[in-house]
Amino acid sequence: MKIVLDNDKCTGLGICESLAPEFFEVGDDGALVLKQSDVPGCHLADVEAAVDGCPTEALRLEG
Repeated sequence: MKIVLDNDKCTGLGICESLAPEFFEVGDDGALVLKQSDVPGCHLADVEAAVDGCPTEALRLEG
């Protein structure tokens, strides 16, 4: 699976970072940075929780 970020929708709240810090980081400027976009199976549940928890629907999984 691969994480897709829609920067236009993201407001940098950081919910995703709290749920899956290996993949998401909100920078000092408030912009979300994908630390890695490919999700191994062992981390899929955490990333799915982050995607589902995004209030602006800026994240999705493909593949």
